[in-house]
Amino acid sequence: MRYLPLTPDDRAAMLAAVGASSIDDLFADVPAEARLDGPIEGLPMHASELAVERHMAALARQNRAAGDGPFFLGAGAYRHHVPASVDHLIQRGEFLTAYTPYQPEIAQGTLQMLFEFQSQVARLLGTDVANASMYDGSTACWEAIVMARRITKRSKALLSNGLHPHYRSVARTMAKYTGDVLVDGDPSLEAGTDWAALADSIDKEVSCVVVQYPDILGRIDDMTKLAEACQAAGALLIAVVTEPVALGLIKSPGEMGADIVVGEGQAIGVGLQFGGPYVGLFACKSKYVRQMPGRLCGETVDANGKRGFVLTLSTREQHIRREKATSNICTNAGLCALAFSIHLTLLGEAGLRQLAAINHGRAQAAAAELAKVPGVSVMNDSFFNEFTLRLPADARATVHKLAEKGVLGGVSLGRLYPENDGLANGLVVAVTETVTEDDIAAFAAALKEVLA
Repeated sequence: MRYLPLTPDDRAAMLAAVGASSIDDLFADVPAEARLDGPIEGLPMHASELAVERHMAALARQNRAAGDGPFFLGAGAYRHHVPASVDHLIQRGEFLTAYTPYQPEIAQGTLQMLFEFQSQVARLLGTDVANASMYDGSTACWEAIVMARRITKRSKALLSNGLHPHYRSVARTMAKYTGDVLVDGDPSLEAGTDWAALADSIDKEVSCVVVQYPDILGRIDDMTKLAEACQAAGALLIAVVTEPVALGLIKSPGEMGADIVVGEGQAIGVGLQFGGPYVGLFACKSKYVRQMPGRLCGETVDANGKRGFVLTLSTREQHIRREKATSNICTNAGLCALAFSIHLTLLGEAGLRQLAAINHGRAQAAAAELAKVPGVSVMNDSFFNEFTLRLPADARATVHKLAEKGVLGGVSLGRLYPENDGLANGLVVAVTETVTEDDIAAFAAALKEVLA
């Protein structure tokens, strides 16, 4: 028996208070095609717990786990080896049960961990300061755009064609409610980025230019000139990093002049986890710190001169007046941030550089081998551990055929850009340290077979 505490009169009063005539009005913003108009076809109305468990287990057996065979998926979420010590440490009770430090002075362990996390992120991204994490990379990207509007008092953002389409989608969704104007477009299967064209498009209405590094096609470019163009026009340069392991080998965005650097930290310490939870990275130049969303943990000394940690800056709406808040981020991804920090600590600077070198080396080997398949070419002039193949056939169909042969062979651009036929033959391939020579050989053989 269900317990419904609200009476019909209670619900009517609540609807009247918000100006809705019915509960259906509350879902007006959900597209009609995404709403159910009746029971789900084929799904029984009820079943026993035992029957449901058996059914779900049967469905689960149809899944193919990332470790079950050759795995080359990427495009924003990457399979890296996470040491067992990471999971062991984050499951300690004092970490696993910790929540937002509403009384930060009594959460010294949590604050110290976040302080170390911030220090690592700032150094990795090449910036002066970093916050205590965000939900994920896409929401961090949007928060950076809003931050640029607050700083520049402008509301037009130029988004690179190479920015992940899911990040663009989040930005478009949020911009509907803020009035920000977003100028973007789909990439083309070319080795060069669109950054020179972006620099030429900056005018006095532009608050920021958003680029991804490496971008969705795996391309890498020097953003120094773009940063100079932004500075000359009074706009900010926002760099998005979805594969932080790359920064063990390539120059950081902050070093090249980026004002705000955001990204996804999943690749370090956090498993794929069916798409989440992940951990957003957010860093910037020190002069913009008071406009940064989220929290900032700092180091100080107590009354006895002993080292201690404090919540130095908290600009979220739960802590200050809502109209003065710079973000409605209600908590940080603390446990995932801890996993990130532990893994990065275990690696150290030398370890991260070595890991990055291994990734790049295996990606080079895979690109060379796959380029030998008749009709296949590598689009990129430069890449880290991810590159784009031009196939002689539709990449979506090819991916499905590869899966039938036990190879998860990349992410088709047709899946990411379903309405752009010009990208239908593009396949984004990610190669990390988890990929072996046998995996590469199996991929090449399977690709040759399905394209024959």
